[in-house]
Amino acid sequence: MFDYDVERLRQILNELTRSSLNEDAWIWLNEKINSGKVADFNTAFVLMPRKTGKSVISYSVLIAEELNKIKPGLSFKNWTSDRLGRLYLILNLDSTDEAIYVNTIENLFLTGEVSELVALYSALPMLAWAENWKLRCSEGIRSNIGSVLEAIMYDNPFPADYLDENAWNQLVMKAFFTDKDVNRIVGLDDRANSDLVTTISDYIDERKAAGRKINPLLWRLTSKFIDQNLLEKLRGLIQNGSKREQQAAALSLFASDYQPATDLLEEFPGYLSAIKNKELNWDSLD
Repeated sequence: MFDYDVERLRQILNELTRSSLNEDAWIWLNEKINSGKVADFNTAFVLMPRKTGKSVISYSVLIAEELNKIKPGLSFKNWTSDRLGRLYLILNLDSTDEAIYVNTIENLFLTGEVSELVALYSALPMLAWAENWKLRCSEGIRSNIGSVLEAIMYDNPFPADYLDENAWNQLVMKAFFTDKDVNRIVGLDDRANSDLVTTISDYIDERKAAGRKINPLLWRLTSKFIDQNLLEKLRGLIQNGSKREQQAAALSLFASDYQPATDLLEEFPGYLSAIKNKELNWDSLD
């Protein structure tokens, strides 16, 4: 039903939601949950911002660590109180009957406005019956709403855990096309694949031919697949690129098992030393 320790997450949510809401909102939310009626569930989901407000929540490092233990990569960073309240509501929904549960959640997706969709897509890794949500996640990637895309892409383990390779590759390329912070995509390195790298290589060639800028973070995904062709592109980058491009090339070369890549990086001891000393990583590109 759940692919993680849902009881532990409920305990954390109980603590975090109660501390994030005023007493009236907390009482109202639990009254709706305790009624056990789908109509009350739907009403509470829609009315959440009016009752809870939209303040950005805060929580301790300890809770952040606990969330990551429950679901590696999971984070509530920059969540608002209404988003948290909606998750609390969902996590207290009866999930014993798969068909009823899935239908109840699916109806929210079908009728949701933007903030409701953000909460729902953020909740994907925590929903019961995970296999049912793969298509919904894939469809969400086609959205043109930035906040919805970020809910799917940022600190969300579901795509890496459940999307097939084609859908995963679409998500990653969509992140680059829409200038998202790709470093917040959970599983970015682990799910790099040869088809994705081929697409990236072709995309880089097209951008270069058109005289357009290339996001250096694209090179993060190439490390496991560096061959002679990619090596020559990285050689040109680390020799003649901007500082940020040189740093990206160095990081890609460093993570590669391809001996010529290792040999090339050794020609740039400054970058090699910075990486080894953890002074340079993908989050710290200048």
